[in-house]
Amino acid sequence: MEAAVSPLPDDAEALKALLTQALQKAEAAEQRAAVVEAELANARALASATEAMIAHLKLQNAKLRREQYGASAERTERLLAQFELGYEDVEAAAAEDELAAEVAAAKTTTISAFERKKPVRKPFPKRLPRERVVVSAPCSCSCSCPACGSDRLSRLGEDVTETLEVIPRAWKVIQTVREKFACRDCEKITQPPAPFHVTPRGWAGPSFLAMLMFDKYGQHQPLHRQAERFACEGVPLSVSTLADQIGATCHAMMPIYRMIEAHVLAAERLHGDDTTVPVMAKGKTDTGRLWDYVRDDRPFGGSDPPAVIFHYSRDRRGEHPRAHLEAWSGILQADAYGGYGDLYVADRQPGPILEAGCFAHARRKFFELADVEGAARKKSRGEKVPVIYPIALEAVHKLDALFAIERDIHGKNPTERLAARQELSAPLMEELHEWLNAQLARISRNHDVAKAINYMLRRWGAFTRFLDDGRVCLSNNAAERSLRCVPLGRKSWLFCGSDRGGQRAAIAYSLIRTCRLNNVDPQAWLADVLARIADHPVIQLDALLPWNWCANQRAIAA
Repeated sequence: MEAAVSPLPDDAEALKALLTQALQKAEAAEQRAAVVEAELANARALASATEAMIAHLKLQNAKLRREQYGASAERTERLLAQFELGYEDVEAAAAEDELAAEVAAAKTTTISAFERKKPVRKPFPKRLPRERVVVSAPCSCSCSCPACGSDRLSRLGEDVTETLEVIPRAWKVIQTVREKFACRDCEKITQPPAPFHVTPRGWAGPSFLAMLMFDKYGQHQPLHRQAERFACEGVPLSVSTLADQIGATCHAMMPIYRMIEAHVLAAERLHGDDTTVPVMAKGKTDTGRLWDYVRDDRPFGGSDPPAVIFHYSRDRRGEHPRAHLEAWSGILQADAYGGYGDLYVADRQPGPILEAGCFAHARRKFFELADVEGAARKKSRGEKVPVIYPIALEAVHKLDALFAIERDIHGKNPTERLAARQELSAPLMEELHEWLNAQLARISRNHDVAKAINYMLRRWGAFTRFLDDGRVCLSNNAAERSLRCVPLGRKSWLFCGSDRGGQRAAIAYSLIRTCRLNNVDPQAWLADVLARIADHPVIQLDALLPWNWCANQRAIAA
């Protein structure tokens, strides 16, 4: 056989030349990719800016028409509020895309970042108190030029950067004074860098941004209502200005969001649920979805901190939970939504997901057919009284016996919980299974009670999962509690202005609800993190997570 001939030369210098050529080609390809990425980011920023301008003009047109023709010209008074909410989301999206374009353009030498044309911001009211924070020049202490060492310095003046900050119910403008010196020998000018703002060339302080974010997503106050409140307090700020800050704040908090997501998906057991969220569309309102996945190991004595992550989607197709949990395997406690079906396939990769049923859902179906107190209230009001079914009432009592056992073992370790369940709950579950089958044979299959019984019998394997694993909870209430913020908010903000608005809501809800789970004040946490995140070491970013932040605050207080 003939020996294989190597395509590479034997000469070392020739090999070096080939390696240099390959490196040059790789650098050129990387630069071309950066240019394409920067151009794409600029195009997205331009499209977002155009959309924001169109929304602004539509809003102005609606306001002018209302002023000219009066209230009778509009179908409802909510029309302007709808325009305001949509305008908030497109302005925030434009701010995010503009930041992304700046980051992408910084990687190239030929592409300049897209800059959106904005109206000139009005100066802060003169009546607001000013607090001067003087940042001394490096040469003011040593009295010598840091460039050449000369002591012949002359003061050129100072640059003042004004940051709008808020103290509860009191406004002030912080003036950060940066002294500027010039060397008479080498003519070198020395000045400290400008202060950090969450938004480039920004003006809002971290406490103000935290208040803005928490009021919008934690207290369910849309930006146009906040703007009205600020104007009443003597600080007029437009909705577009506030929306820019929301978009930039979500962009700045994205690393924390990703770390919370990684922490949640590191759990061996999750709670999952979803709820509707109206989304503004062309000529109508679509129904989007907010999904939440909760990690809470406290019921079985786990030491890992609880956390929740939210995701947004435009519909409820099963592809969304599959994408959310694509790389996760473990025990999922959720309702009987069919979209989870593909997650429970035995040969799923990277591993199987085991279904755990929710007894709260099962009990609710029986309880609605046996609500004695509710029937009494309706009877006292003269309303039609629903039928009380004895079978449903007995089923509620049997399920309540299981919940009573769970209350006694709450917080114990998985081994103790499993032993108690095998001793106390397993006989009750066996008796319940026989009783349900016996009752199902006695009634029509189309009866409401039969539907409630079949809900359990068809998923009996999922409902008995808690008998084999002490980590499994009896209900999915942890996920439902975390979702309560969405129905509460819908009464105030009515709907999301766009899909991007839904995604920002998912980020904000994840941060705020995780703070709630760890007994942390969301607004105080946001203010501190936004003030520190710029110069915080990346490898120590986990110190800013709510549970670690709370521990650090307690240590400082001690």
